[in-house]
Amino acid sequence: MRGSVTALVAAAAVFAAPAVAAAETPEPQPNTPCPADLADVATVPQEPGMPLTCSAGRWQPVTTPQPPDDRWLSYGPPITLRGQGKRNPEVASGDWTATPRNPESRCRAVLSEVVSAGVVGPPQEFEGQPGQPLSITVPPRMFEAVLSGDCLWEKTA
Repeated sequence: MRGSVTALVAAAAVFAAPAVAAAETPEPQPNTPCPADLADVATVPQEPGMPLTCSAGRWQPVTTPQPPDDRWLSYGPPITLRGQGKRNPEVASGDWTATPRNPESRCRAVLSEVVSAGVVGPPQEFEGQPGQPLSITVPPRMFEAVLSGDCLWEKTA
C-alpha cells in the first residue's frame, strides 16, 4: 500500500507541475556570448547604454554612430530604435519581417512617424500571432520604432 501512495503522490506532482514554455532569448549583455545564428544582428540592452552587435560570437558594444542595421533582435522587453526622422537613425525605411524565435512569441511593433516639422503623429501598432512572422513597412520619416517579443527583425526590401 505504501508503494501505491508514493506512486500516486509522484503522479500528482507530475500533473500539478506547470507546463514549461520555450525560453525567451536571454537579455544580451556586453562581451557575453551570442548564438551563431545572430551573427551581425544588433540589439539594445535594457540598461541604458550603447547598442550591441553580435560579432565573432560575442555581443559587442557599438561605440560610434553606424549606418542603419538591417537585422535587429528584440528579446522580450521592448527595445526603442531611432528612425530616419531623427539624427543617427538605427532603422532604415522599407519592408521588414519579424520572425519569432520560439512558437509562443508574438512580434509587436509600435511606429511613430514625423508628420510635419517638430510634429510626431499618433503611433501605429502592429502585432503578429504567436509563432507567426509579422511583416511591416517602416515609413521614410519614422521617428522611432518600439519592437518587442522574442523576434528577429530583418529588412526585406
